[in-house]
Amino acid sequence: MKRAIFLLATTLPCLYNEVIAQAKLVEKITRQGTELVIPYEKYMLANGLTVIVHEDHSDPIVQVDVTYHVGSAREQIGKSGFAHFFEHMMFQGSDHVKDEEHFKMITDAGGTLNGSTNRDRTNYYETVPSNQLEKMLWLEADRMGFLLDAVTQKKFEVQRATVKNERGQNYDNRPYGLVSEVAAKNLYPYGHPYSWLTIGYIEDLNRVDVNDLKNFFLRWYGPNNATVTVGGDVKTADVIKLVEKYFGSIPRGPEVNKAVVPAVTLDKDRYVSYTDNYIRLPLLNITFPTVPNFNKDMQALACLAQILGQGNTSILYQQLIKTQLALQANVYSQLNELAGEFIIRVIPMQGKTLADMEKLVRASLDSFEKRGVTDEDIEKFKGSSEAQYINGLQSVSGKVFQLAAFQTLAGNPNMIGPLLKMTDAVTKEDVMRVYNQYIKGKHAVIVSVLPKGQENVIAAANNYEVDNSHYTAPDYGYTGLKYTKATDNFDRNVHPGNGPNPLVRVPAFWRKDLPSKIKCIGAENNELPTVTLIISMPGGHLLQAKDTAKIGLASLFADMMNEDTKNYTAEQMTIALEKLGSSIEVTSSRDAIVFTVEALKKNIDKTLELLQERLFNAKFTETTFNRLQHQTLESLKQSKTRPAVVADDVIAVVNYGPDNILGMNESGTETSIKNLTLQDVQNYYNNYITASNTKVVVVGDIKQNEILPKLAFLNRLPNKAVEIPSVIAQPIAVDKSRIYLVNIPRAAQTEFRISNVTGLKYDATGEYYRTNLMNFALGGGFNGRVNINLREDKGWTYGARTLFNGDQYTGDFTFTSGIKADVTDSALIEVMKELKTYVTDGIKDDELVFMKNAIGQRDALRYETGTQKAGFIQRMLQYNLPANYVDQQNRILQQITKPEIDALAKKYIHPEKVNIVLVGDKARILPGLQKTGYEIVELNTDGKPVEGDGKKGF
Repeated sequence: MKRAIFLLATTLPCLYNEVIAQAKLVEKITRQGTELVIPYEKYMLANGLTVIVHEDHSDPIVQVDVTYHVGSAREQIGKSGFAHFFEHMMFQGSDHVKDEEHFKMITDAGGTLNGSTNRDRTNYYETVPSNQLEKMLWLEADRMGFLLDAVTQKKFEVQRATVKNERGQNYDNRPYGLVSEVAAKNLYPYGHPYSWLTIGYIEDLNRVDVNDLKNFFLRWYGPNNATVTVGGDVKTADVIKLVEKYFGSIPRGPEVNKAVVPAVTLDKDRYVSYTDNYIRLPLLNITFPTVPNFNKDMQALACLAQILGQGNTSILYQQLIKTQLALQANVYSQLNELAGEFIIRVIPMQGKTLADMEKLVRASLDSFEKRGVTDEDIEKFKGSSEAQYINGLQSVSGKVFQLAAFQTLAGNPNMIGPLLKMTDAVTKEDVMRVYNQYIKGKHAVIVSVLPKGQENVIAAANNYEVDNSHYTAPDYGYTGLKYTKATDNFDRNVHPGNGPNPLVRVPAFWRKDLPSKIKCIGAENNELPTVTLIISMPGGHLLQAKDTAKIGLASLFADMMNEDTKNYTAEQMTIALEKLGSSIEVTSSRDAIVFTVEALKKNIDKTLELLQERLFNAKFTETTFNRLQHQTLESLKQSKTRPAVVADDVIAVVNYGPDNILGMNESGTETSIKNLTLQDVQNYYNNYITASNTKVVVVGDIKQNEILPKLAFLNRLPNKAVEIPSVIAQPIAVDKSRIYLVNIPRAAQTEFRISNVTGLKYDATGEYYRTNLMNFALGGGFNGRVNINLREDKGWTYGARTLFNGDQYTGDFTFTSGIKADVTDSALIEVMKELKTYVTDGIKDDELVFMKNAIGQRDALRYETGTQKAGFIQRMLQYNLPANYVDQQNRILQQITKPEIDALAKKYIHPEKVNIVLVGDKARILPGLQKTGYEIVELNTDGKPVEGDGKKGF
């Protein structure tokens, strides 16, 4: 590897003579041969800002990331969740950017954006066409240097409410959603920065005020605590000039020193528990304290976690899942900047207690000690790790995120090489050493998550309470902070323009039919030495349209295809694949069985040999069938406790009726899964594994003339005709809008699904495409009317969307959101008002312009990764699209008018005749809903009328 280190200021020319060159080139990393490295140049500005630039001219896009070295670990005790709350505030405008303009400008440019917060850092990022670079840097600099005067009490309150809703959606309203919070609280000492989660506590969010926000910004958001990383189709010199212009004058902030905390020690096993409103099976969570990230033991711990509880070769899988004692059993090594955790998580099968599970886990650890670490374990770990590192570099955003995170947390962007060396150096002895050092005989925090009314299944009685009597708060450095704005020689009110529009080319592709008439399509992508292969055979869910008593057969068949073959056990297959850094996964969709293959280019031949084994030598045993049937039944029961899953299932039943296959869950029902037999699975294999109408998609570092000979084995597939039954997509007639209420007691949020069946099938250049253009302003993106109203203006939800779905069978229109329970009735009124207004008044002129800009420029982002290229050409093959269909879409986009949009809204959105499914706490939301005037029908979680409701059926 070539590394050049410079300590003197560079002499880059400046955009403005008044600006003095101030960027120091710290280092330059280039690739030598085929080594795995992200080339970059690293600079330092006089105000302490770190700048990293990675040039990648393969696609006309650029990613801008600003990472601040502040996460929830910098929060004060009693003010948890503030770092994440502040992340939300950073999108609410600044001195030169109006309210909600940040999202709108980037969407208008055809880009995407977001931010994220974890324990140790917060980042903000935009991915845009490369001609938008200057605008992105201007936007990011404006909120770094000019935020506080734009902060208002109203914005503060709305975003506080939004964060509460995010907590409700992702933690309080989700099965097992609080287990990590309870574990952290009881693992770390009171006041330790990891003793609370990034989302924070509701009572703490209620406690903070706008002055806390301002102090947080002044303390942690200075340029000297930030890294700007830019990657993509850029020139480094241009990036540095722009960064100097927009960031260079922002004053340095207070100094930020590395946090230092003592290692966590436990003097006994700590047993704690809580009752979860949304579960029917308990969960056991065992957490051992370990070491911080980048510690010498990190890769050995990761290997240990893989051996103990990742995949079907793991100890816990073999001893708990395969024996049908547990539904799930997983092990993770989670390392952060200040500390690490080794987590064992088990959900038992019905009838088993958590005390039983703890004994079984400890017995499994004893088994591991006797078994030891094998050469195969090490080989698997190294093979899968190499593939993971390579696949993480598929996109510019992936590379930028890695550079930014490595710089922020390790002080060195070039950490892939050291991590690979650490991985390659792991030995059997290392893995046993870390097991003995951190796990064997060591104390842990053991959390029992208990279903309501099943407190007797606890692992052990609670024996620990958090002690806050010896806590002394540190000095966080908030005293005497002052807000000083940058002084510039240019006008920041002037929005930067766009550079020349980049030339966007859809992926070049080839088509070829094999002798067996299998249709193949491929696209070469030589940025990384990987190959993706997708084989789709007709079948899937819809095959059962004439025999719905066995719904779920295709899904269970796909699960069985991932198990034993005639020459390999499932475990032997996993070992062989992981050594190669490859994967083969069989899944079921609405109308297909899909084989997805991922491989490193160097290992494609051996991987395809294993694919042939999967295809031609499947082996179905009674033991495996019974286990998977049992697991499927338990998973279906579990899903009935998840409000979002229930809402999706019930809206399908309400739209199509309980007897239409389009209204049925592809995983089946408890009754249908019990109806299945091993012979059904064997018959599926005998009758539906076929070359007829099979389609193959190939994307990666391989040419047509290389891959086609390797696929010759597919010609051996039997050429059996597989006819998917004609599907009756007729929905249940809707005479008026009515509410279908599903009760989930004590639900923190209400899941909304408001829908009508349009019957619009997928059409790349027809009315289906035009209808999605129409939907954009209503709810097709962040700036859609429903999201701005419910999230940004009122703070009632974490997000709200409307969407038109369509395939070759049917189509529907749906509003979807999780909304704070206490405003369910008010939110329903607002949603219906938005739908009615859009139908009545249509799209606004500025919304039409915005939609055309946003959609017209986002092509630059659509074809970058192998997955994106595969999706593009797969769609062409599936729907037999012409090679120029994207050009046709762009012409439709530019020519569509307001009258056309308005006519489509009137044709396909019917607020007076929609099905309104609300899944939430009946006791809290029913009184308000009764005042809305809608008829209310109560359904159970299967979508069936509750006895005594009066509504007898659909």
